[in-house]
Amino acid sequence: MAAPLTAKLAHSVSLSPQEMAVLAELQVPVRPARRHREIVTEGRKYAELFVLLEGMAIRYRVSPDGRRQVLNIVLPGDLIGFPACFFQSALFSVSALTDTYLSSVPLSRLLGLFERHPRLAALLLWQFSCEAAMYAEQLTHIGRRSALERVAHFLLELLIRLEAVGLAEERSYSMPLTQELMGDLLGLSMTHVNRSLRQLRGDGLVSIDGRSVVIEDFEGLAAIADFERSYINRFRINDALI
Repeated sequence: MAAPLTAKLAHSVSLSPQEMAVLAELQVPVRPARRHREIVTEGRKYAELFVLLEGMAIRYRVSPDGRRQVLNIVLPGDLIGFPACFFQSALFSVSALTDTYLSSVPLSRLLGLFERHPRLAALLLWQFSCEAAMYAEQLTHIGRRSALERVAHFLLELLIRLEAVGLAEERSYSMPLTQELMGDLLGLSMTHVNRSLRQLRGDGLVSIDGRSVVIEDFEGLAAIADFERSYINRFRINDALI
């Protein structure tokens, strides 16, 4: 099985052989989590993180009246359990969207990296910072962007994230997401999601066949979402860590 966390970090910075060996150790042993199984449960205490190795998951919260707000999509190479492992209990839940495989990293092991491999620990902190930055983007989506802009931005964000771990090819990827789930993520009704996707398809910007998504016109879609300026450049790693 490939080591997606290693691939993800290597996509942005050169890793030494020793750093790659340490990352490989963080991604074993491998254990499965079946579709719809909760990996992290809101309110429970955790003293570990997980590395998602294969499949997809969602971070979410459920309001007292039963409505779900999806915070983001978890992809291979992402760390699960932040910030739950630093608090008394988890602030939100993470559930497997597909059949998944993951590895467990005790918090004590993560903290030990700061003493033995400080640069690698800093790179993992950068990953946490990227996650926090995506939450800020999510707030901007819901507060300031139109339905069309939200959907366009999400499709491009998913493409870039999947490319970083080798799971997108020629501006195409597989997306096992229902329109209902996209609505829960983007703060939209299914009607608005459906209407936006139809407009993007009709304008020749994307094509969607089942789970297969093809970005037909990257520049046109990026112009709608203001993607190049507001997303890609913002998350580039600080030169001090390269």
